[in-house]
Amino acid sequence: MRAVTVDGAVRADFSQLAAPLRRELLVHCYRMLGSMHDAEDLVQETYLRAWRSYDGFEGRSSLRTWLYRIATTVCLRAMENRGRRPLPVGLGAPGADPEERPIHDGETPWLEPLPDALLRREREDPAAIVSARQSVRLAFVAALQHLPPRQRAVLILRDVLQWRAVEVADLLGGSPAAVNSLLQRARATLGHLSPREDRVTEPTTAAERELLDRYVTAFEAKDIAGLVRLFAPDAVWEMPPYTSWYRGPRDIGRHLALRCLATPGPVRLVPTAANGQPALAGYVAAGGSTFALTNLQVLSVTSTAITRITVFSDPRLFTAFGLPASVAAAQMNELAPANGC
Repeated sequence: MRAVTVDGAVRADFSQLAAPLRRELLVHCYRMLGSMHDAEDLVQETYLRAWRSYDGFEGRSSLRTWLYRIATTVCLRAMENRGRRPLPVGLGAPGADPEERPIHDGETPWLEPLPDALLRREREDPAAIVSARQSVRLAFVAALQHLPPRQRAVLILRDVLQWRAVEVADLLGGSPAAVNSLLQRARATLGHLSPREDRVTEPTTAAERELLDRYVTAFEAKDIAGLVRLFAPDAVWEMPPYTSWYRGPRDIGRHLALRCLATPGPVRLVPTAANGQPALAGYVAAGGSTFALTNLQVLSVTSTAITRITVFSDPRLFTAFGLPASVAAAQMNELAPANGC
């Protein structure tokens, strides 16, 4: 048997130590880029760069910090050639008329959802659960997209990862004072864009879970009046890659009646979770006693109302959530527990 070289042993050690950190680095890159697919590519690049230079790693910081430094640098370079990933509401156009056909935009690189499964490692600590979920909520990640790259990096490193200003300054090649200035500007911008945290809560109480159950029941029954009663007065319905979006129960209800629930045949909603929020996979009858997956609804809820629903219909996103493209009608009830929130 051929002897293992020192270089090979070092690289094997890196693989063993770095592998458990891959998931949280993917979440970090997702916060930076707003795209799960881009994040996967950049994590791969991060690990390749780290593997090549690991024999020079002197342990002056933890391996985790060292990998985050590389990942942040990789993300910043990638952002030089990428525009921001918005959601329809973030484009600045007013709410659309539900009587008009929604406008499709397949050219814009839209914000993508993140499967909650990627956050499970952080769920061992209750405090980490709350922090992880809040820092990947769709509204928060969408707001990050409005920040210039360096402000975005500073805010994530300081407020999400709790790095000290001197550590961020060392990474970005500036001074702690400059880092604090960038942080203040980033916080001010997010203060105008992000929802108040007390309005965006998790469906953990009985009342909130009942609200979600009522929504599923009404949606599957195509009960427009029942659905309208569940939305907050300023609720939003958006659906990238369509730029059209709707505000308020009346317009949302009209859109559902004219578009989403106007087609014949039954619909089914399967619970899952995305971005630390409840989510529902939408299946429609496709003939031959089967249901086809058509969209993923990510919901923002309070204990009393639904405040926002973002509907994603890009088939490339469904695989990451472990959702089958089609399901036999007889198996729909078996699918729900497997993907439950």
